[in-house]
Amino acid sequence: MKLKTFKKGVHPFEGKELSSECVIRKIEALDVLVYPLSQHIGAPAKPIVSVGDRVLKGQMIAEAGGFISAPIHSAVSGTVKAIEKRLTLNGSKEECIVIENDKQDETVDGFGERRELDGLSAEDIIGIIKSAGIVGLGGAGFPTSVKLSPKNPADIDTVIINGSECEPYLTSDHRIMSEMPKKIVKGIKAVLKLFPNAKAIIGIEDNKEADYKLLSELTKTDEKISVYELKTKYPQGGERQLIYAVTGRKINSKMLPADMGCVVINIATCRAIYEAVYKNMPLIHKVMTITGESVNSPCNLDVPIGMSHSEVLEAAGGASEDTVKFLSGGPMMGIAMSTLDVPVVKTSASIVGFLNDDVSALKTSACIHCGKCVSACPEKLIPQMMAKAVKSNNFEQFEKLGGMECMECGCCTYKCPAKVPLTQLFKHAKATVRSNAKKA
Repeated sequence: MKLKTFKKGVHPFEGKELSSECVIRKIEALDVLVYPLSQHIGAPAKPIVSVGDRVLKGQMIAEAGGFISAPIHSAVSGTVKAIEKRLTLNGSKEECIVIENDKQDETVDGFGERRELDGLSAEDIIGIIKSAGIVGLGGAGFPTSVKLSPKNPADIDTVIINGSECEPYLTSDHRIMSEMPKKIVKGIKAVLKLFPNAKAIIGIEDNKEADYKLLSELTKTDEKISVYELKTKYPQGGERQLIYAVTGRKINSKMLPADMGCVVINIATCRAIYEAVYKNMPLIHKVMTITGESVNSPCNLDVPIGMSHSEVLEAAGGASEDTVKFLSGGPMMGIAMSTLDVPVVKTSASIVGFLNDDVSALKTSACIHCGKCVSACPEKLIPQMMAKAVKSNNFEQFEKLGGMECMECGCCTYKCPAKVPLTQLFKHAKATVRSNAKKA
């Protein structure tokens, strides 16, 4: 079968060999866990505990703050020590619930009790996913219960499971597919029960051939689940690119996947759905890849949400003193961390350490109009003209050029020989356009 893919994109150095064969290792929470109330797209969660309260593992400590929001649960038993502003991954201080771990690991009633899918209605499944606090674990953090509740479920004909993991260095989804394929399939079956006319497609890049074969074998007799092998290319895991690759359908920034009959969920999200639906477990832990040239022992760790990134790195064996930069996420769309003393949240994917900071060392020169940014853009935009508009503060022209369609994937910046920070320019421009629209 011909490999499925999208047009354009890039193929950066993968770096996955550092951790791809490292079996997931579970680590235990230490003394204090911190839970920011904003761990998802939408309204922050609202605390339902007070300072001094004792909480149990799996207990809801903050409820959804609106329709597009998600509750938060404690990964440990212990005492609420504070509800205060703490430094978070994005560099700002946000309201957090701070819990002192009593190391007793006492759980709420029913935690881990098995359930059968046959006895659950679609409404039951949505309610379970919502109360479990599950959000998109591919990085976006959109509340999964909302994503799985389109206006007309009968119009959804394709559920796409994103197993591409196209971001360099990251291998946590690969390990989940390798070690937990039956859980993934069960999670998919729970989702399919929400959409009576849908079939599921698992998309896996061809640099994970063993995962492709494993899941293909596991689903070969299931008429409602197929596995497609995708070409290894960045950003294959982008929602728009993935939909096009497996269905040929095109969407833009003003559309939802549901408008084209699709729902897209991540491999790790499938695992979280399995645990919530079949085992009555809320989202309280996350598989993270700890890797990079400066990390002493690259690995994949199952991490309690709320731990500090510094504690996670230590559990992985630490990093070289010569480390010059840590990223949360991969090198294409990740963010540089000014400190590791910030909590792991639901969308935390990795810690990647580097001995050299290629970005800060770059020297920008004038655009030479080579067109390499155009040949790489998966949205078929003209980055060099968009950049010219932004630099002249002509945001109207930026919009006319389709600038709001930019998905900030970084392909144009990666290919630019003049090292123009195109992606950063477009992020600024999009934020300015949105701000101006609110003022209007």
